[in-house]
Amino acid sequence: MERGELKPMDAEQLREYGHRMVDFIADYYKTIEDFPVLSQVQPGYLRKLLPSSAPVDPESLDQVLKDVQTNILPGVTHWQSPNYFAYYPSNSSIAGFMGEMLSAGLNIVGFSWITSPAATELEMIVLDWLSKLLKLPDEFLSTGQGGGVIQGTASEAVLVVLLAARDKFLHRVGKNALNKLVVYASDQTHSALQKACQIGGIYPENCRMLKADASTNYALSPDALTEAISHDISNGLIPFFLCATVGTTSSTAIDPLLLLGRIAKENGLWFHVDAAYAGSACICPEYRPYINGVEEADSFNMNAHKWFLTNFDCSALWVKDRNALVQSLSTNPEFLKNKASQTNMVVDYKDWQIPLGRRFRSLKLWMVLRLYGSQNLQDYIRSHINLAKHFEGLVAQDPRFEVVTPRLFALVCFRLVPFQSDLDLANKLNHELLDAVNSTGKIFISHTIAGENHPALQAAKSTDSESNSGI
Repeated sequence: MERGELKPMDAEQLREYGHRMVDFIADYYKTIEDFPVLSQVQPGYLRKLLPSSAPVDPESLDQVLKDVQTNILPGVTHWQSPNYFAYYPSNSSIAGFMGEMLSAGLNIVGFSWITSPAATELEMIVLDWLSKLLKLPDEFLSTGQGGGVIQGTASEAVLVVLLAARDKFLHRVGKNALNKLVVYASDQTHSALQKACQIGGIYPENCRMLKADASTNYALSPDALTEAISHDISNGLIPFFLCATVGTTSSTAIDPLLLLGRIAKENGLWFHVDAAYAGSACICPEYRPYINGVEEADSFNMNAHKWFLTNFDCSALWVKDRNALVQSLSTNPEFLKNKASQTNMVVDYKDWQIPLGRRFRSLKLWMVLRLYGSQNLQDYIRSHINLAKHFEGLVAQDPRFEVVTPRLFALVCFRLVPFQSDLDLANKLNHELLDAVNSTGKIFISHTIAGENHPALQAAKSTDSESNSGI
């Protein structure tokens, strides 16, 4: 492209560049195993390779793609590699990619129904589909008083429901009671809850991260919750929010939803269920019992971008009472007013989230569900769990290692067996092993601490490649 010939939406140039970009990405996937899984670069590496200012004259696509290959890819940790076993799954797919491409091509900013009716209505329909696959209560369907919404991440999901719960309680007891509101969860709950509390103005001393240990397989104890709530009420505090997890980050522990939900209902708490990781597995009938008790929940969240072949970002949140979100998050400046919104004929998702603008994210989830179908998705999840079972068996056969926590889904927590019960030495040796394995670039695994300073390495089956590479 020469100077003065800028045609940013020329259809033929899009066709040419688009084909070349798809070829580049396809070639990347064909060779992804040739890259070190964990990037081996040092901090600040890229500034030494790129110019200090933007170009004045246009450069060719060939030059840009050459720089991607030479300078960018070495600084990428390859989350889609079949040798990536760290953190949690982040599965992309052709269907998800196509939906993302279509969303980028349409490039709508669908904050209200009128700005793109199809974006709002498809999101409602697709999340109803997914709700039915999960067999969630009918109260979570958009045909009633509740409904689903796509957030960017589970962190955003827990934030918006915490804000809704906070404002609902403060409306009842008075805004000056903010310093008395108390949040409950286990100490295995994702740190996103702590950040939500910080943003929501919940006093740090009123965030009860109740200890969970091996006696409950690191799940939140209903007895501990009851005791904490009783203690706080007796001290004049106001319990208002409980977050339970199905598939904790460290060990995929499962909080007992039914018992916790009953306690929440008895004490008038908002009950949120974070199933960001394990929720996907619950489309399989044999794993659906893990969310029994969701009937008691006020809100439920799962990340389709983790284990549901939907490219990041796509975090599905359902609520039973959409008005609670709207009352907390709605703004209505003059320039956004329109007939459909003002007559309450439609859903405006701007009132269900923090930002105003939003992407057409439902397209990729729609494509995943349509191009793969629920049976294939169930089989896909089962295959990951079977691979984790296989790896768990291999670990059990090696006397140098032990499995630290029960394997429930596709995450295996294991460690070197402590020598003469020396935990300090065990910590040191496991960290050294982790660093040695990851530094090879052949695979990437992550770590956690389980219970009383018990180190554990984490191996999560997280890609759909048929490669036999692994640990």
